[in-house]
Amino acid sequence: MGTQQHKSDGRVDSHIEDLFQRFMQAWTDGDAVAFGACFTEDSDYVSYDGTRAVGLAEHQANHDKLFRGVLTGSALVGEIEAIRYVTPDVAIVYGTASVLMPWRSKLPKRRLSRQTIVVVNTDDGWRITAIHNGRVRPVTVPAPDSMPSRMSQAMTRTARRLGLGRATAGP
Repeated sequence: MGTQQHKSDGRVDSHIEDLFQRFMQAWTDGDAVAFGACFTEDSDYVSYDGTRAVGLAEHQANHDKLFRGVLTGSALVGEIEAIRYVTPDVAIVYGTASVLMPWRSKLPKRRLSRQTIVVVNTDDGWRITAIHNGRVRPVTVPAPDSMPSRMSQAMTRTARRLGLGRATAGP
């Protein structure tokens, strides 16, 4: 596991790693109650498609439907890339994971997602308070003199000459 070891007030990353493992195991077990137990009551969950769910109860209900429906028998596999503490009781976890459907023996590359997870240390241990899950679809940033950049620059010049677009738009 590619985790940055960082000690804070005597705690080590293993507690957060355990939370990440419980999160993945609850998914793999199809256990919406155990999945929901990984979250704070007021947590936010942004899915790979950009939809947002608010609150542990909503995450649990959504995943119960998924686990009994389109994701029946699926496994969540992944790893932590890094943990960065914002305070001793708040950390940002960067991870990658993917859903392995029961009819597959290996993960399709296009299903890989990257998670940005905010975890907080509660009276009940570390819990997820926010998660944003996005598909890994790297694109190369075009150089300023590349064809896509030159086309964009030409369109911008043309729009400005014609008085169109953002540069001339009012409030």
